[in-house]
Amino acid sequence: MVALAVAFHVGSVSAATQERPDDKLRGILIDAIQSSDSFTDRFDAEVWLTDMSHRLHSKVDDPEERLLILQTAHYEASRANLPPELVLAVIDIESNFDHFAISHAGARGLMQVMPFWLDEIGRPDDDLFDIHTNLRMGCTILRHYLDREKGNRTKALARYNGSVGKTWYPQRVYRALSKRWYLQ
Repeated sequence: MVALAVAFHVGSVSAATQERPDDKLRGILIDAIQSSDSFTDRFDAEVWLTDMSHRLHSKVDDPEERLLILQTAHYEASRANLPPELVLAVIDIESNFDHFAISHAGARGLMQVMPFWLDEIGRPDDDLFDIHTNLRMGCTILRHYLDREKGNRTKALARYNGSVGKTWYPQRVYRALSKRWYLQ
């Protein structure tokens, strides 16, 4: 169908991207594409969501949850003027795409947002395990640190992780970005 034609059009895509989606995934993907207002057009939405959905499949088995994460990550990244693939790499390292993850320090959700932020912004009842809430806050915080570090991604990522002055965390994010979330 259209997703298969898109996979062939993209060029050098992996074999997984060329697999025909099952009926359930196809229906969910069609709904996601039609409601993807962070994309310039439906074709861009279909290409990106199809490609990233295949990449994320090994980490998030449920196709509805997978597309919710991807749509929300793309929307919130675009809203914060961040590359969506960078946000996916951060999520990969922070929580391995487990939206119920809790770190030893108490950070929560996909982007491992610290609960004190809820009190800081006067929204103590918000749920950091909620995908929308977590990605909105995580992308906004990352954008703030990127602005604070005058566009230096390495410094901004280190600040996001709480490892200011060190490069081990940004290097992990960059490896995930180049290994799994790069644009083709």
